[in-house]
Amino acid sequence: MNPDGGAVGTLPRHGRQFMYARTTSIEAMPSSVDAGISYVRDVVMPMLEGLEGHVGLSLVADRASGRCITTSAWMSEEAMRASEEPVKQVRSRAAEIFCGTPTVDQWEIAVLHREHESGEGACVRVAWVRVDPDQVDSGIDMFKTTVLPAVLEHEGLCSASLLVDRAAGRAVSTAAYDSVEAMERNRARLESLRDSASKDADAQILDEHEFELVIAHLRVPEMA
Repeated sequence: MNPDGGAVGTLPRHGRQFMYARTTSIEAMPSSVDAGISYVRDVVMPMLEGLEGHVGLSLVADRASGRCITTSAWMSEEAMRASEEPVKQVRSRAAEIFCGTPTVDQWEIAVLHREHESGEGACVRVAWVRVDPDQVDSGIDMFKTTVLPAVLEHEGLCSASLLVDRAAGRAVSTAAYDSVEAMERNRARLESLRDSASKDADAQILDEHEFELVIAHLRVPEMA
């Protein structure tokens, strides 16, 4: 879920389990989005299920603009990297069906919290930010202690997450809601929280976007 390129850096081990995610972003032709979604659901998901260390997949889409992001989750950095060759062929075919060029990024899953499973009609607000690489850990701590508790007060929240690229000093946060209406009710609070958190973390907001949550099949455990 990133518009700006980059890769996962070497991560310190502090007695906690690290999990990883690969995002594939495509600026698709709006008329091709439904066909692309079907391909991801019918072909990509079953293929990934057979790969060691795979722990699920999600797909968000903006049908109006054609912007789509697929996220696959992995038990380890090694499992994610080992999957790269098997994934290339289906990624290439997916790009053909979506009629767009894929941008691929890799992340550490720093925080993932679920209030409840999402259902039909769920949607997601996504924000990409940049910080000084030396401040990534403090940014994660702030997300856990300040941002997440505030978001948990939002009516209709399904889940929240934070992915980071330590080497590049980039992060992507998501907040998923039961419906467009729930997201709209909380939009002003989200924007206020975004402004205060980015100021406190000295973070540059790179992009924000709202999506339909089309496929929600991540099995990543609670990481908050």
